[in-house]
Amino acid sequence: MEHISTELNNLPDEILMIILKKMFNTEVLYSLIDVNKRLNTIVRDPIFTSHLTLMRRFSDNFNYPLPDLILDRFCSQILPSICHNIKSLNIESSSMKRILHATNYPNLYGLGLYNIEIGTALSLFIDESCSTSINKNQISSFIIDVTKYKKKSLTTDVIARILTHIFNMFSNLQYFYFCPSSIWYQRLLFDNPFPTMTSSTLLELHISLASFTDCLYILDGRFNKLHTLYVDILSISSSQLTNNNQEKLSNLICFSLCCEMSTHAFDKLIVPFLQRMSNLEKLCLNLVVCDKKFVDGNELKHNIINHMARLQRKLKHYVVEKKQIENTIIAIVDDIVSPLPSGIKRKKQNIY
Repeated sequence: MEHISTELNNLPDEILMIILKKMFNTEVLYSLIDVNKRLNTIVRDPIFTSHLTLMRRFSDNFNYPLPDLILDRFCSQILPSICHNIKSLNIESSSMKRILHATNYPNLYGLGLYNIEIGTALSLFIDESCSTSINKNQISSFIIDVTKYKKKSLTTDVIARILTHIFNMFSNLQYFYFCPSSIWYQRLLFDNPFPTMTSSTLLELHISLASFTDCLYILDGRFNKLHTLYVDILSISSSQLTNNNQEKLSNLICFSLCCEMSTHAFDKLIVPFLQRMSNLEKLCLNLVVCDKKFVDGNELKHNIINHMARLQRKLKHYVVEKKQIENTIIAIVDDIVSPLPSGIKRKKQNIY
């Protein structure tokens, strides 16, 4: 390492920055911080210290902690020395407490927690000891990626309790991602006791819901600044409907709806629901519709597209599934690209 650092030190700043930018920030910091005065100044640049991902991701799409030796040095030396530069952190569950307790993060605005079990998440936000190192009123972007490999039996209100604590804790939250992707994890359900979560700052929400009614509750005014919503719904059925709010959703400009289970309620629920989104600019529907051998493009244009004068791109495609001719898989797609905190790659979304 001494030989390598000597060679790097002989390079002009411009060339050195080009090389270092091709490396992970954690590699740059671990290898070169405090090596010598010049390299130390360069690697402390906000380019390398503002956005840190302190975990490893392998081909199984699972996040793992940094090796103990590297993690020890980050917690004992590196993080305390650059804490004022750090604006966003992405960490995984097993090293989460060590990293959050390593120092204070006075300028942190983005936090991503990965491989979190639901039970751990609940205890984390009820016991706020892990959050004493951050300015909770400053956090504007928050991601919780729930582990998907373990089966867990939970009470029906646990998700609502977690989300209520989060919105109470982070009073300036603008971007929130909470999508447990395993069927073993319960989705947000608006049931007794009825969730009281609310936010006057939230702009973008990604969430998994139990039913179509839960989507209506999300849009009942509790998030009055919300303009972008991504929902994955377990089932869409008119028999589940307990909320019949018909008010216009004029704030919504981007909407994505995915439901892998087939629905009989496209005309009864989905169409009038979308017609309430008069200012929508971007739309993505990923649905399996029953009782329709074919969804006519003119029908989609008349019932949906014509109600969205601001939609930036119109109907892209729709197909009939060959194996199940009685079902129609609908995909109304617009290229929805929303910003994620630096260092996070968007998960691939399959659109039919």
